[in-house]
Amino acid sequence: MEELPLDQVRTLLAVVDEGTFDAAAAALHVTPSAVSQRVKALEQRTGRVLLLRTKPVRPTESGEVVVRFARQLARLERDARAELGLASEQGPVRIPIAVNADSLATWFLPALTRVPQDPPICFELHREDESHTTALLREGQVMAAVTSSPDPVAGCTVRRLGLARYRAAATPEFAAAHLTGSLPEDLGVAPTVVFDRRDGLQDAFVRSLTGGRWGAGPTRHLVPTSDGFRDAVAFGLGWGMVPEPQAEPLLRSGRLVELAPTHPMDVPLYWQQWKLDSPALSKVAEVVATAAAEALLTDEGSAPREHR
Repeated sequence: MEELPLDQVRTLLAVVDEGTFDAAAAALHVTPSAVSQRVKALEQRTGRVLLLRTKPVRPTESGEVVVRFARQLARLERDARAELGLASEQGPVRIPIAVNADSLATWFLPALTRVPQDPPICFELHREDESHTTALLREGQVMAAVTSSPDPVAGCTVRRLGLARYRAAATPEFAAAHLTGSLPEDLGVAPTVVFDRRDGLQDAFVRSLTGGRWGAGPTRHLVPTSDGFRDAVAFGLGWGMVPEPQAEPLLRSGRLVELAPTHPMDVPLYWQQWKLDSPALSKVAEVVATAAAEALLTDEGSAPREHR
């Protein structure tokens, strides 16, 4: 394939970021016709459809490759300008990262405070289920992600961070009212707190107790924040899998009881990032790896499970 003209590549990125050809034209200070011509020329050059002309527009699988290239190109240019002392007027270096809600609520934010701010770094966090954060990497929306997948996205490296442990918990009052017989059978009908409709952690826990015969009960309260999830369990709305750092103080105080003390669930977490020689991204990666080693478990013998 011939080399990709940079003006066409940047134009495609502008269209994806702005959502429409007209908005991209305004951002680039050119006419909508010029934007359309550049995108068509790039599609002809690559021999592929790069954009779905929806509202907003969406990149095709081939378009995602070009968009990711455009973002990486912009990052390399930004880093080069910084090393040459030419980037001061552009503000801090922006690092977009995808991270799951539980990591965000426990160990990840304190880790970011350790990142050296010379030059200044601006974090743009995208909260997403860690089984879906790799999609943001593939689309080029983020430079790095905390994910449960050990398989690197094309153009990315992967590093194991450790194991996040979850405890099945409920209030003593909830347990007395709903969990009085066989625990696996009771959990199959008792009200459950889930993070969102994609949260399979409670089902996975019950399946692990029942040999896969059934999952959690049909009454499911959706609470889509990590702290809100913990509070919903602590207020007795239902039972749920609570991250160990959030569960421990509530278990010690007696506000929660653990339903299966010998049966925690350990979830592997990985750090994936672009293969990019970016000093800022490298600094973030090292700090995150160090913080994860302190906050997460490292027992390789623990079985990987589903994760929120």
